[in-house]
Amino acid sequence: MLAITNATIETAAGAPLQDAAVLVKEGKIEKVGRASDVDVSGYEVIDAAGKVLTPGWIDTHTHLGIDEEGLAWEGADFNETSSPVTPQMRAIDGINPFDQGFRDAASCGVTTVQVLPGSANAIGGLTAIVKVKPNRPLSELVVEEIAGLKMALGENPKNIHGKKGHAPITRMGVASLIRDAFVEAQNYLKLDAARDLKKEALGRALKREIPVCVHAHRADDILTAIRIAEEFELDLHIEHVTEGHLITGELAKYKDKVKFSIGPTLSSRSKVELNQISWDTYRVFAEHGIPFSSITDHPVIPITHLQTSMQQAIKAGLDAGKALRSVTLDAAWILGLDDRKGSIEAGKDADLVLWDSHPLHENGSVRFTMTEGEIVFRREDG
Repeated sequence: MLAITNATIETAAGAPLQDAAVLVKEGKIEKVGRASDVDVSGYEVIDAAGKVLTPGWIDTHTHLGIDEEGLAWEGADFNETSSPVTPQMRAIDGINPFDQGFRDAASCGVTTVQVLPGSANAIGGLTAIVKVKPNRPLSELVVEEIAGLKMALGENPKNIHGKKGHAPITRMGVASLIRDAFVEAQNYLKLDAARDLKKEALGRALKREIPVCVHAHRADDILTAIRIAEEFELDLHIEHVTEGHLITGELAKYKDKVKFSIGPTLSSRSKVELNQISWDTYRVFAEHGIPFSSITDHPVIPITHLQTSMQQAIKAGLDAGKALRSVTLDAAWILGLDDRKGSIEAGKDADLVLWDSHPLHENGSVRFTMTEGEIVFRREDG
């Protein structure tokens, strides 16, 4: 049992709670209140005077452990390019839990991530949600073994497969492959047929057991994702949304139906569909009342730069509270985990980060990161 006392709690939900205490027991937050009102008898006490406590940060779109940094083909297990349609692939089968990326994530206050297959294929496979606990067997990390179905529109599937002389070679072709796959899966669900893992995975999305997580940068691709999702009545998450600021008025119509993850924006214009990349996207979404999560797409942008990204978005006009929500409570909502993560409340998982000062206003550094009540990173001088 652990008590964190005299901290300033910052959750982006109203004013900070000064001189606060948080009791942690059996991996959960047991109690939150004023330090003077909380009995810490029998608890190991961490005095956090002068420091800021936030919920553990959440990155809803990464390739952590499945696209390992510092390796070439040996650690690239995120794109199965043998076919443009591979819904049966499972990210969980490619994750190396001993990847350096997990240690980096812990060091920067990230406690939960979604790991997705890559965007080479029109349909790439099934995502997973995992805890950040470095150097542990994968069995200790899994939150959701099957969390979503990754799909991709735009340049990536055209480039990877079209240049080989294979389908798809156009945006029309990408959309057509996706539609064909879902129609086949609809027919499969009507039959008493032998088990088919491809159609079974697609069936999970058709039955809305899991969302489709669609890679879409350009405005036209974003709208294609919405069109397909409406046609098949899918639960839609749109990933990246790079040109979302160009059509925010239109996207605002879907804010109660579609979930959005913005980023990575700390990036060069490395391909045509990134020409309109802008930090304004975050601010404009907030101005239109559209919730979103902020992502690094690690290792496209190293996960250690999630904090940097939020600071840049704030410089471009995003409210700091909205920025913090986008990596805590709104990110938890995107993943369907807001009942257990994303805020500091009794009964929720004890995913907590102690900073030496405010991480967004004052460029604070992580003193320790706690995942489910276990300190998984502690600064050596802290």
